Amino acid sequence: MPGSTITLLTRPGCHLCDEARAVVTTVVARLVGEGRPIVFDEQSIDDDAALQARWTDDVPVVLVDGRQHSRWRVDPQALVAELTA
Repeated sequence: MPGSTITLLTRPGCHLCDEARAVVTTVVARLVGEGRPIVFDEQSIDDDAALQARWTDDVPVVLVDGRQHSRWRVDPQALVAELTA
């Protein structure tokens, strides 16, 4: 079963980022617990000029395998559905 990579793009002091992190962490823990191989990475856009230029008004952003899944708010059911499809 191939794995997925989830990247959460954030910035310090972002309350929506904190909410998104909680949702993504919960979903990842559940699916990894079920035996699904998932890599989770968080990256601050403030550490990368290109990311900051692209996403500055859109964080938090969840990328699944490099493709945008969501921005601002994360629907846990939609994330599970994408990761288990």
